[in-house]
Amino acid sequence: MPAPRTPAAPRKVLGRLSLPERTFVADALRTETVGGVLLLLAAIAALIWANIPALRHSYASAGEFHLGPEALGLHLSVAHWAADGLLAVFFFVAGIELKRELVAGDLRDPRAAALPVVAALCGMAVPALVYTLTNLAGNGSAQGWAVPTATDIAFALAVLAVIGTSLPSALRAFLLTLAVVDDLFAILIIAVFFTDRLNFAALGGAAAGLAVFWLLLRKGVRGWYVYVPLAVVVWALMYNSGVHATIAGVAMGLMLRCTTREGEEHSPGEHIEHLVRPLSAGLAVPLFALFSAGVSITGGALGDVFTQPETLGVVLGLVVGKAAGIFGGTWLTARFTRAQLSEELAWADIFAVASLAGIGFTVSLLIGELAFDGDAVLTSEVKAAVLVGSLIAAVCATVLLKLRNARYRRLWEDEERDEDLDGVPDVYAQDDPAYHLRMAEIYEHKAAEHRRLAAERADAARHGLAEVPGGAGEEGDRPA
Repeated sequence: MPAPRTPAAPRKVLGRLSLPERTFVADALRTETVGGVLLLLAAIAALIWANIPALRHSYASAGEFHLGPEALGLHLSVAHWAADGLLAVFFFVAGIELKRELVAGDLRDPRAAALPVVAALCGMAVPALVYTLTNLAGNGSAQGWAVPTATDIAFALAVLAVIGTSLPSALRAFLLTLAVVDDLFAILIIAVFFTDRLNFAALGGAAAGLAVFWLLLRKGVRGWYVYVPLAVVVWALMYNSGVHATIAGVAMGLMLRCTTREGEEHSPGEHIEHLVRPLSAGLAVPLFALFSAGVSITGGALGDVFTQPETLGVVLGLVVGKAAGIFGGTWLTARFTRAQLSEELAWADIFAVASLAGIGFTVSLLIGELAFDGDAVLTSEVKAAVLVGSLIAAVCATVLLKLRNARYRRLWEDEERDEDLDGVPDVYAQDDPAYHLRMAEIYEHKAAEHRRLAAERADAARHGLAEVPGGAGEEGDRPA
């Protein structure tokens, strides 16, 4: 009679990361956190600059100042350069992140990828649905359906840095992967829905430039002086084609090799991302925010955010739609794949992270500009709605995360503990016999030290008793 089959253990979701993945996530998020703080400061500076009466005119003038070669179709305003030029750097990094996740990260395993992909898709579909229903009910414009679909990872991490919470690495990686998938679909939305004219000659030139870029990479050609001028040419052709120029950035990012070969410590994609990410997070995105977030904030304008269907749809999409979509997508994926949430976490943690993902600053502002291009008043109102919605989402997430912060801190400390001082956290060395031998030696040393101290204390106690005045230690003595 055959032995009964042992049921397979249920798959865990959001469990502890592998050590290489944890190291990569920590490095990436460290840069994004610094960039997020700069982004926050840039947004505040823009609001101050645009709302002080004596400075308001100079803010508008600075954003509308034009520069660039007119003969090449690139005589653009400063605000336009920030949105189409600098954000191409941001999307270049997003393309590398996506490629790395697909070939070397969690997304390379279809079972592991299902959770963040489904969560991200639901986290985009539900906000779009909330916006659309709000505008159908209020007779508003459905053009802005894509505005509340984006998550701003840098701004979200800045909130985490400000409130001082220590999210476990699994939740931070989940948030990062959500943002990567989110960025991919945001790029597709921009390319498909916000391209109203096409210059096929320029588009063909951009495609040829991308082909040359790919061929040079495959031939192993090195040198920034080759790739940077080529990238600028591809970007300029993409801009003149009518397709949003940031698409060139993500296309080139996806072409980089993100797997290591023999003798390589880091892949070319990881190396370039390490070099470019500070430029993206520390300069490109904050400058975009500086020239995009400067909207007029008055009591009447804030009131209009909650009364107009377009702006109310953006706020509800970010605050309600994002949280419901990501949480619902995560729960449904776990439910139908019969996976179990890691025992270290609770569903309340997923909802808190889902609420944090409602911060949709950078890409939401960009899509708002594209969706209502030509209507300056509605564009400004939608930008104000993005700011208000992101702020409400940040406050809600702060409250939810603070309720669990003591638990997060214990998990973080467990992940960071390195008692044998070998540079590897102890939780990743449990299966290594050498680790246990090192720990045994450490504890034996501590035990010997405690025995020595115990002997010293006992010896001191005996001598102290023998020297009590009155000879209490001598035979026949009686107490006074």
